[in-house]
Amino acid sequence: MQLAVLCAVCLLPGSLALPLPLEAGDVSQPQWKQAQNYLKKFYPFDSKTRGANSLEAKLKEMQKFFRLPITGILSSRIIKIMQKPRCGVPDVAAFSLFPDSPKWTSKVVTYRIVSYTRDLPQFRVNQLVEKAFELWGKEIPLQFRRMRYGIADIMIGFARGAHGDPYPFDGPGNTLAHAFSPGPGLGGDAHFDEDERWTDGSSIGINFLYAATHELGHSLGLGHSSDPNAVMYPTYENRDSEDFRLSQDDIEGIQKLYGERDD
Repeated sequence: MQLAVLCAVCLLPGSLALPLPLEAGDVSQPQWKQAQNYLKKFYPFDSKTRGANSLEAKLKEMQKFFRLPITGILSSRIIKIMQKPRCGVPDVAAFSLFPDSPKWTSKVVTYRIVSYTRDLPQFRVNQLVEKAFELWGKEIPLQFRRMRYGIADIMIGFARGAHGDPYPFDGPGNTLAHAFSPGPGLGGDAHFDEDERWTDGSSIGINFLYAATHELGHSLGLGHSSDPNAVMYPTYENRDSEDFRLSQDDIEGIQKLYGERDD
């Protein structure tokens, strides 16, 4: 099962010795620590990237993803990206699918909203979740049916801090939400941090429609996209709710999994 998440930070073991390494560029020691945390979370280390130059390799990977010059050296521009609120799923290039391309095999996928935010009326949350599913459903031969009781394929809810999965939320900012790829148990579930201020676009805060559409893309099997116009781009950008739609990159990705609608 893959985690599709908006982001948390983990410290690398040991303390940093001065002076900072070459790849730290001209940033401060706290910023360098933040960068290490970010890279470990969103560009996971594997057997090929545990050597002395692993951080430099992951920094280059991030620069490639965000379409920046690939220098392997930290800069203020990269730090600014790292400080943006975002989804907590690791990053990959272009539209992407999770390993082994998990997807729902039924033509009808069920969902249930098990808890709500205090920031929006429940009926408004219901409307926005339905609209998010409609955006994806217009492009693929799946139908989405809301359940009011019982266990649905996709369980949706708001929570603070530790909330029953291995990925506790971190308070306002940073990680906004996370979701899991299709599968049993937690598979497909989408969780939103109640410590954020959620809005329907009529006030200042995190636009829930945008965040929900992003997370439900993960729930359907999509990873992150490096296209800044895509809904599946990892960092949060406020968008116009009235004209909000999937990008061509999002459409190509979801149709790669499920095919096109016949009608």
